Amino acid sequence: MSDKIKRDLEATRNALLNSTAKLMTDCSEPSEVTSRAIAKESGVNLAMINYCFGSREGLLYEVFRKLLSDVQKHDTEFIKIMSSGMSPKQKLTELHFKMMRLMIANYNYSQAVTKYILFNRNDDFGMESLPFIVEHFNGRKTIEDCRLIAFELTSIHELSVLRYETIKSSCNIDLTDDETLKLYICQNINRFLD
Repeated sequence: MSDKIKRDLEATRNALLNSTAKLMTDCSEPSEVTSRAIAKESGVNLAMINYCFGSREGLLYEVFRKLLSDVQKHDTEFIKIMSSGMSPKQKLTELHFKMMRLMIANYNYSQAVTKYILFNRNDDFGMESLPFIVEHFNGRKTIEDCRLIAFELTSIHELSVLRYETIKSSCNIDLTDDETLKLYICQNINRFLD
């Protein structure tokens, strides 16, 4: 592939990512952000969504991953906590608290990508918890067991965000309240790590 084609492809990817982020921010319902709307906003041929990202959902997922990554890189308080002397269990709680809060605050994204993430998760996405789980068990569980715990814990929390209104109405647990959210996360972590 020539350098010009690579640059054009990268420009197309960026146009699609930026347009999708704008549309997701402005929409009242994620279903409004159709492939056609994205193509129109970006000025890119509709077929390029599938060519560059595999599907509309793959594109939405990449926009969401960038949002998470940007928050993790630029939140100095979060960075300080992750490099502190807290126990692995405390760091795990803070990590999940930050992620769930972000997902609830950006519910349109969460609603649009959670199913995609659950069904298409690769080995590295959502595995931010793994080092803390491995450190917590300190050899008492295999890496495979720790990976499964990280997968299960992350999946439960992603589903909880997706259904946070139902959890509030049927279980009287308001995940939009920071204290309640932290308690909910601690209880789930204790179920898996004790």
